[in-house]
Amino acid sequence: MRLTIIGSSGSFPGPDSPASCYLVEAGGYRLLLDLGNGALGALQRYTDLYSIDAVYLSHLHTDHCADMCAYWVARMYSPDGAKPRIPVYGPAGVSERLAQIYGLDPDPGMTEVFDFHELSPGEFRIGPMTARVDRVNHPVDAFGIRLEHEGATLAYSGDTGACDSLIDLARGVDLFLCEAAFHDHVEHPKDMHLTGSEAGDHADRAGVGKLLLTHLVPWNDDDITMSEARSTFAGDIELARGGQVHRIGG
Repeated sequence: MRLTIIGSSGSFPGPDSPASCYLVEAGGYRLLLDLGNGALGALQRYTDLYSIDAVYLSHLHTDHCADMCAYWVARMYSPDGAKPRIPVYGPAGVSERLAQIYGLDPDPGMTEVFDFHELSPGEFRIGPMTARVDRVNHPVDAFGIRLEHEGATLAYSGDTGACDSLIDLARGVDLFLCEAAFHDHVEHPKDMHLTGSEAGDHADRAGVGKLLLTHLVPWNDDDITMSEARSTFAGDIELARGGQVHRIGG
């Protein structure tokens, strides 16, 4: 598998990065994990818009799904005609939520170009990859995901506070793409996001090969986030940056 960071900014786009969006490629298949504010423009630096085979939306906060509206326009009104429907996986109500954001009648909403599948905990196939999802700890319905392909493994937290389900999803993965939106010793809402040290602790307890920190809020000091993560995880740690390519597995 290959992971390209399209955007890693948390909560809103930063000066150097769109909001959350990650391109996973395996066996010629291209899957987007989230498509947050500003990500569609940056995505075009790395692949053709119409080469995407499926989209997974971890939850329906706009910093993870807003650019689905722009993507619908690009696919629906392409000069050579509407593009074929592609699968979109998201929490219950995903079709209605995206139609609402754009101001569309929910019937048909965006269903002419997106084939919506509502998530529930369990295992299924996305192209050549085996996916397993479970709910994580966030104020809205939100999922973490584990992807496997030919022995390579990747887990993505989406947005979450501390939770055992995320540790289970990440157990033994080669690469753990994990949010770290909060700082320790700063008052913040509970059951919403992880601090750097909590992300490191989850990585340590899961026994991951590498921790890649993301959802980096623009007003935070990334050096502090990294320092916090290093305090609880002794393994390989990196900050997710737009344009990075991570090859996972053999």
